[in-house]
Amino acid sequence: MTDGVVSSAGEEIQVVAFYLKEEEFAVDIQQLREVLKFTSITPLPRTSDFIEGVINLRGEVIPVIDLRKRFGMEEKEKDDKTRIIIVEIDSNLIGLIVDQVSEVLHLTNDQIEPPPGDVTGTRTDFIMGIGKIEQRLIILLKPAEIITRTEKIQLEKASLEAIKNTSNL
Repeated sequence: MTDGVVSSAGEEIQVVAFYLKEEEFAVDIQQLREVLKFTSITPLPRTSDFIEGVINLRGEVIPVIDLRKRFGMEEKEKDDKTRIIIVEIDSNLIGLIVDQVSEVLHLTNDQIEPPPGDVTGTRTDFIMGIGKIEQRLIILLKPAEIITRTEKIQLEKASLEAIKNTSNL
């Protein structure tokens, strides 16, 4: 897969599937760095409401986004199934809070439909496609498009400020 597109009909990609509410989503396993149990998150001031804050992962400060909030879904209490998926976006690591990670799936090009056309008022640029496995529909995400360039800059500034504040302690 290159830039979110499967190139040939027989080519297979691996994705990690997860849930938000009852909806199933997935990201390309090549962008996944690891899956963590939910842990405490240090809030960041002056950031968008879907940016939960930062975590310290083996000495590296990683910003964390709540995908439910990002996608306009109602909030849910974090539980023992809640996970933080660490993905790489433009050489930076970002955590994505999901309700539950389900499995690794193998999809071929003929199992992936293009994303739906633009629907008025709906942002679909972060959708790579829709995976179809039997009766299941899985929304394949492009992690790099989940946050806008402006939000990435905001996140970088807030993360740097958090690093500076913790090093001054």
